Amino acid sequence: MALPVTQSETTKPMSDAWDYKGRPADASKSGGWVSAAMILGVEACERLTTLGIAVNLVTYLTGVMHMSNSISANTVTNFMGTSFMLCLLGGFLADSFLGRYLTVTIFTAVQAIGVMILTISTAIPSLRPPKCQTGSSTCIPATDIQLGVLNLALYTIALGTGGLKSSVSGLGSDQFDESNKEERSRMAKFFSWFFFFISIGSLCAVTILVYIQDSLGRPWGYGVCAGAIFVGLLILLSGTRRYRFKKLAGSPLTQFSAVFVAAWRKRTMMLPSDSSELFSVDDLAPDSENKKPKLPHTKEYRFLDRAAIKVTDMDTGITEISKWDMSTLTDVEEVKMVLRMVPIWATTIIFWTVYAQMTTFSVSQAITMDRHVGKTFQIPPASLTAFFVGTILLIVPVYDRFVIPIAGKLLKNPHGLTPLQRIAVGLVLSIFSMIAAALIEIKRLHVAQENGLVNDPNAQVPLTVFWMIPQFVFVGMAEAFTYIGQLDFFLKECPKGMKTMSTGLFLSTISLGFFASSVLVAIVNKLTIKSPWLANNLNQGRLYNFYWLLAILSALNFMVYLVFARGYIYKEKRFAEEGYEYDEEEPTSHV
Repeated sequence: MALPVTQSETTKPMSDAWDYKGRPADASKSGGWVSAAMILGVEACERLTTLGIAVNLVTYLTGVMHMSNSISANTVTNFMGTSFMLCLLGGFLADSFLGRYLTVTIFTAVQAIGVMILTISTAIPSLRPPKCQTGSSTCIPATDIQLGVLNLALYTIALGTGGLKSSVSGLGSDQFDESNKEERSRMAKFFSWFFFFISIGSLCAVTILVYIQDSLGRPWGYGVCAGAIFVGLLILLSGTRRYRFKKLAGSPLTQFSAVFVAAWRKRTMMLPSDSSELFSVDDLAPDSENKKPKLPHTKEYRFLDRAAIKVTDMDTGITEISKWDMSTLTDVEEVKMVLRMVPIWATTIIFWTVYAQMTTFSVSQAITMDRHVGKTFQIPPASLTAFFVGTILLIVPVYDRFVIPIAGKLLKNPHGLTPLQRIAVGLVLSIFSMIAAALIEIKRLHVAQENGLVNDPNAQVPLTVFWMIPQFVFVGMAEAFTYIGQLDFFLKECPKGMKTMSTGLFLSTISLGFFASSVLVAIVNKLTIKSPWLANNLNQGRLYNFYWLLAILSALNFMVYLVFARGYIYKEKRFAEEGYEYDEEEPTSHV
């Protein structure tokens, strides 16, 4: 499987891209697949590093740092949640100040520093508590200094990951000219390759890296992670002379904020009955930088229309206005588009709470079970996540080859399932994953009781770990549908000028899902303190009740989602009903 070869159609300087010296980029000597391949290499290294640390972190926290199962789970989910939330910061800096290349470069270096600190903390004995005494039921907990160094490492990594992840796919897409039909098709292929490299990096992380960590030790495992991200940084820097750079577009958060500020300032003013009296792009001079394609006026969220009330009698041909005092009606309508997506956004958060359990409590479950393959080899507990990574790699081509044609005929949709239908399938599968997890945990506890292992937290329950495969497979299938469905939805439904916000909306659902897991664990611990569900000794806990709770919450969330999804009108259909054509040149990302 080889990357496509770029054959440039022109040697003319490009009007919307520059080289590393600030000159108009030469299409024949910049960008294309050579540059994109380097960026793919960076993403593979980032995914290998981040997932190589996160997926097996809970075993380090419980086994080496002597944290409880619930605290370890929350440490992992807070780390991952912060990583994704910081993507919003990275996107803002890239759009407003640094540009994508500098953002990716700086934050890749930050991530490398964080991984180095983590590697050092695992190699120096004084930075971790002493091993538990054989036969002892209590262990010396980590000191504040030891935890401080660990958290410094983790959140430095989170900062680097957030900044890198926010812009790396955008930097890759910048290497293709959207105005060129052939290069635009290559951009779509780039996103497919991007997903492929993410999956390959993930698969290597949950198999090879986890095995090195468990067999050779954390310093070796995290040392490989540090080496990988440094290699990624070198690959990125090596392509500097070939990259195409785009000018700063400005953050969509600024427009979003400006509309609300302008509407608030004019909250006491009366709205005109005729929307044509509001400030429109037609009132701007033809050469104004703020000129955009005009959007039809809608009656939803009418309070925002106040942002477009004309403050004084004005003639057409205005070149510059303060966006904090007055917004065009098109700017207002673009903000309304985002607000319409909020209910869908909110009802997809719970999926990522379910997903978070695959790297926390499911790993804790696997530690207690029989992981032997043959007489000598044992599967590392965190390597079970390979089943959901493998499921994702399998389900995507199956969907493209079989589901799309069948669903296309049944639903009369050439794309198969719509984005909202894809998300719905993913949410249903996530419910099944929690049901499977609860039933398997009940069986595990039953076997532990039969063999008198309830009071021994370190005993291996004579039940093969392969019983856990269904919950991982269900989550893998659910992620394949939900992940791609969310991205399709946010990218297609966001205004053309707010594509960065569309990615931010998607990543924020992942972040909030992880944070919701932390909050839920804390609440459950507080309410079940007398008979803990999430006990340090899983054989004495009721983890299955936690899984049942997630299944119930997911089912209730799915019913709410259906209400909002059924009432949602896609942008294309809404504009068609208004007799308006909305040009959408940018391809949809499936990463």
